[in-house]
Amino acid sequence: MGLLAAGIGAGIAAIGAGIGIGMIGKGAVESIARQPEASGDIRGAMILTAALIEGVALIAAIVCILLVFFA
Repeated sequence: MGLLAAGIGAGIAAIGAGIGIGMIGKGAVESIARQPEASGDIRGAMILTAALIEGVALIAAIVCILLVFFA
């Protein structure tokens, strides 16, 4: 049962990260289209936020892997 929970947890983490980064990209593209002169600031904020989301997804995947081996 632990293996199933770890697999589901890793899948949900990956899906959540993908959706989140997609929404960030969508918002950044819309913002740049509305205000092109702020593209550098918007792009920097987008990259930082996407990196933080990826970090959280990586931690979730590591926790799921640890569940497989130690649960």
